[in-house]
Amino acid sequence: MAVTKVAEINLDLAAVSNREDRLGSIISWDGSASQLVALSGNQSEHRNVAAPRITISKQEYAEKKGACGDCSGKGTGCNIEELKMPFNQQTMCSHAIVTCQVGNTTDCVLIEHSPIGCSATHPRYDQGYKIGLLRRDKPYDSIKAFSTNLLENDMIFGATDKLRQTCRDAKRRFNPKAIFISMSCSTAIIGEDLESVSLKMEEELGIPVIPLHCEGFRSKHWSTGFDISQHGVMRQIVNKKPHTQKDLINIIALWGTDYFTELLQPLGLRVNYLIDMASFDEMRQASEAVVSATFCHTLGSYMATALEQNYGVPQIESPQPYGIAATDYWLRAVGKAVGKEAEAEKYIAEQHARILPQIAELREKLKGVKGFIATGSAYAHGLISVLRELGIQVDGSVVFHHDPVYDGGHEAQNTLKYLVENYGDVPHFTVSKTQQFQFPGLLRRVNPDFVIIRHPGLAPVAAKMGIPSLVMGDEHFPLAYDGIIRTGNILIAILARKKFNNVLKRHVKLPYTDWWLSQEDQFILAKHPEILDDEYVESKAKIKEAAA
Repeated sequence: MAVTKVAEINLDLAAVSNREDRLGSIISWDGSASQLVALSGNQSEHRNVAAPRITISKQEYAEKKGACGDCSGKGTGCNIEELKMPFNQQTMCSHAIVTCQVGNTTDCVLIEHSPIGCSATHPRYDQGYKIGLLRRDKPYDSIKAFSTNLLENDMIFGATDKLRQTCRDAKRRFNPKAIFISMSCSTAIIGEDLESVSLKMEEELGIPVIPLHCEGFRSKHWSTGFDISQHGVMRQIVNKKPHTQKDLINIIALWGTDYFTELLQPLGLRVNYLIDMASFDEMRQASEAVVSATFCHTLGSYMATALEQNYGVPQIESPQPYGIAATDYWLRAVGKAVGKEAEAEKYIAEQHARILPQIAELREKLKGVKGFIATGSAYAHGLISVLRELGIQVDGSVVFHHDPVYDGGHEAQNTLKYLVENYGDVPHFTVSKTQQFQFPGLLRRVNPDFVIIRHPGLAPVAAKMGIPSLVMGDEHFPLAYDGIIRTGNILIAILARKKFNNVLKRHVKLPYTDWWLSQEDQFILAKHPEILDDEYVESKAKIKEAAA
């Protein structure tokens, strides 16, 4: 297997290199999936990779070469040219992601060193945490998160004393096994020294106190927050002198239902879920697993690679287990890693015999249906595979960012390339991070019958256009063989109940001007930012008035 050369993860440093610097990640792009695969392959060449090439036309090659330029001054290699949007309508940040990662552990505490406004997401993440605990059959509980509630005086004179006292209060109230401290934009601006405070409080309290440099402006995409959370766990919680448990597999995940246990039982493996809903001891034993895997390489690649590089815990070199072929590939890779290849082949054969007739029935019922995917990057690649297994036409998708390579650098983990080579191209493939104002135009150009959405803020836009949405709240729902059947059945149920969406379409207008809704190019503001200038608007108005 070819391996892309990516910088090794340095656990001696408290701060994590951003994804855009480390992996060349982008957040704004528009084209076809095959074009993006080719451009990402070009970036791999500049990272000294012997990776297979995808054949493209001379015209596409010229466009590709022009987009990449000569890479001068890029530092980490050739970055794909982004479409620089002049503003964001909505987004998340690394700080918020840290809250829903380490803030969702069962016996640790998160302290947000920030103004109280940065904690506005707590009710949402508390709800997700509670649901996740129920899905994993763990005791019902609430998140344990504090805010130092920075005020004006704190911003002027500093707030390290306040932070120290909050650490003491957290220890007294909850007696946690570890305390995480998250940086915010405000505390980064005034230069609060999280590391020295963490060291002193760790000595005083006798538990790990872990600084996380996750200020919102650190990275242009929230997925860097996954890496920051995992970096903190790897540095200060994971067992530094592990003894391998030969039946333990790490699954780096979010809040999804525990379908992995059933999937891996035939191979005699126990699942160790990381990081959400994990206990201190479960995080600590990550270095003792025989192998690591994930439901989404966007989420899990950093921690899996850190475990591989620092503790010799191999990660599964495979696409994610979505769709028949990728699930077969994934199970064979796991079986090979743990010496259970015969058991994996037996299980695969049994599952094929069981599910193929059911999938054939679903394909018949879903014949002629068109779908659209709007989720995170690698997860979207897997979902499109599932829809195409069901015979659903997918002509468009929007992913919230794109990583040309993952931290492991394994060719088999190139999920977009796997999608294109095994299930065909996606002609309208957009990279854009949850921008509602672009969504109507992206949906209109492919006219889908339904949308699958991971971030629910986009669902009302589709609903007002008469398009029903499946909000994939349980991210493990489409997983593996049974996930194809689960997804097919729920889509049939959703498509049978479109009346509500049609009523909304008749009576509710989208909150955008006719001019914007008439635009075919949803990145016109990136290509012509002068449109937003007052002088441009005035001159266009005068021309229109004169013509009248």
